[in-house]
Amino acid sequence: MKLLVTTALLALAAPLAAGAQTVPAPIQTALADPGRPATDKERDAARHPGELLAFAGVKPGDKVADFIMGGGYFTRILAKTVGDKGHVYAYQPAEFIKFKASYADEQKAAVAGYANVTPLSDSLGTVKFAEPLDAIVTVQNWHDLHLKMSPPGFAASMAKRLYDTLKPGGVLLVVDHVAAADPGFAVPDKLHRIDPAAARAEIESAGFKFDGSLPLLASPADPHTASVFDPSIRGKTDQFVYRFRKPG
Repeated sequence: MKLLVTTALLALAAPLAAGAQTVPAPIQTALADPGRPATDKERDAARHPGELLAFAGVKPGDKVADFIMGGGYFTRILAKTVGDKGHVYAYQPAEFIKFKASYADEQKAAVAGYANVTPLSDSLGTVKFAEPLDAIVTVQNWHDLHLKMSPPGFAASMAKRLYDTLKPGGVLLVVDHVAAADPGFAVPDKLHRIDPAAARAEIESAGFKFDGSLPLLASPADPHTASVFDPSIRGKTDQFVYRFRKPG
């Protein structure tokens, strides 16, 4: 049954699913940057950052946001990809820093040495970006907008704010851990997962157009019933990769 559920999810996205991603040279160069921590590079084979950023269309000169940046894994790659003529806004929510002070230290370490990166640490409800963006990347974070700390409807309102932040034609790339059907968003706070169909509908309600998916992080062996932090599944979760575009 589990295999059938995962297969069905992929089939729903199949008409807009992208084929194998060719990773452009600027992204390859960013991945090979000797300044990246060795621990980051060790995760590349499992996380497929090159293919993800190629799918998002990130290129030199772009203005992008790493939305809820965590340890800065994608921040560093984005900084080298967009180059001197581009800019990266590395956003770590104040709520996260309050929960765990080390998030501030990780943000500081991730942006060090990059003149084209601006760290932001406003609250989720007030964060703003200084200019219209070409792309927003958020990886394993959309479910966080549905945690108990956020009021009902908060994630939908955030989707609209991100929509307004993007340039016409801009891309929102969302990667997150798959949950079973959960249209009421009861699962995120318990398992740190989210129902892909519910997330898609929520984001589309802001005006975004669904623009494709990638199956490269799918894992049919994941039962969708354990917390992503459970040792039995951590680092091996079933994940969806959705690209949304602002019309224009």
